[in-house]
Amino acid sequence: MYKEPEILVGLDLGTSKISVVIAERDSRFQEAQIIGVGYAPSQGIRKGLIINLEQAVRSVRQAVRDAENMVGFPIEEATVSFSGMEVSSITSRGMVSLGRAPRQVSISDVERVIEAAQSELSIPPNRVTLHTIPVKYSIDGNSGIDDPLGMTGIRLEMELQSVIVPTTVVQNIINCVESAGIQVNGLVIKSLACALGSLTDEETRAGVISLCIGGGTTGVALYTDGRPIKLSIVPIGGDHITNDLAYVMKIPISKAEEVKKLVSLNSEEDEQQELDVDVRGRLKTFSTTEAAEVVNCRLEELFSEHVKQQLAEFSMHMFPAGIVLSGGVAKTRGIELFASELLNLPVRIAEPLDVYQMPPGRNDCEYTTVAGVVRYMTSRDRNPYRYIETSVAELRSGVSQYTTGVAVKHQRKSTADRTDGIRGFMEYLKKSVKELF
Repeated sequence: MYKEPEILVGLDLGTSKISVVIAERDSRFQEAQIIGVGYAPSQGIRKGLIINLEQAVRSVRQAVRDAENMVGFPIEEATVSFSGMEVSSITSRGMVSLGRAPRQVSISDVERVIEAAQSELSIPPNRVTLHTIPVKYSIDGNSGIDDPLGMTGIRLEMELQSVIVPTTVVQNIINCVESAGIQVNGLVIKSLACALGSLTDEETRAGVISLCIGGGTTGVALYTDGRPIKLSIVPIGGDHITNDLAYVMKIPISKAEEVKKLVSLNSEEDEQQELDVDVRGRLKTFSTTEAAEVVNCRLEELFSEHVKQQLAEFSMHMFPAGIVLSGGVAKTRGIELFASELLNLPVRIAEPLDVYQMPPGRNDCEYTTVAGVVRYMTSRDRNPYRYIETSVAELRSGVSQYTTGVAVKHQRKSTADRTDGIRGFMEYLKKSVKELF
């Protein structure tokens, strides 16, 4: 019996823009097909944090309305990606016995070992666990196991990655989106969503670094053996470059944003060119070299200090696939060579993996994160143990639930509830059309 496609909605809260992606997933297939992308300029958000709730709510409504106009039906709920400050990624380990005699690993064994790893964490009272990500398993000391279910042994061990975020940041995100009329059914940290939207399976297996340079922050995701081993947020983005240009060149922020988009880090080819900027009726002239130097200084700080600090505990040989850049700043001409020379790794500019499904003008490196939210949802639903998330109800109350079995059951139930809700809406739509005609 044919079932109506399930509707998936991802919403990315950025410092520069709010993006919304709508996809549909046929029950016969695992992958989702993107059918609409909306966006609106972001207001009330700075460095990934909500600083003016009313303005942020208005921006979310505008982005949702833009997406709804593209697909022709209303949006009721979404999974939301966000960044913010003070995001930490903590590794813990757990071990459980399977018994004196070797036997196959069951689902309850996986839940027990995840609980054991979680019990090693010490979370401050003003923070919550957003993601719990199994990195790798080992059976009887044999490591590198991706999925232990059905394998035989007497001892199961695992390494777990937990993403910890401030409670108030999460609560403000939920409050903002739900005040805009959209029910939040899940949250994902921006660095993870961006990596899922831009990295190929080959890159993640080999070892790769994802850098998503947005307006207010830069998301960092480190991958080896197909799994994230670190997720973090750096408090520098494109707005810092804009502010630097405005200060040095003594021009308004809006004009500095225009100048930033014209700059090339390949300064030799543009050395003799000049930029004319109209500032309140007066023409000011700058050389491209002068503007490039300002951009160069801020990006050098980002790559040489902040990104290198995130990589300090790892060997660069762990990332032979190099660096994948995304976000609006990745459009800066010459940034690939610039970053490659500073970090001594190959660099490429990302496009969303689902680029051909997205409309023109909304399918470049600025939209990798929102496209990645859809991939996060499909991956989470396909394998509940790959990304175990704390329920929205628990995040709203500020209490993390460490019982993995409960978290996974809630995740499965949420998926079923979402499907039932969409089916109900489609039946209502069909009935309304019949009454009209």
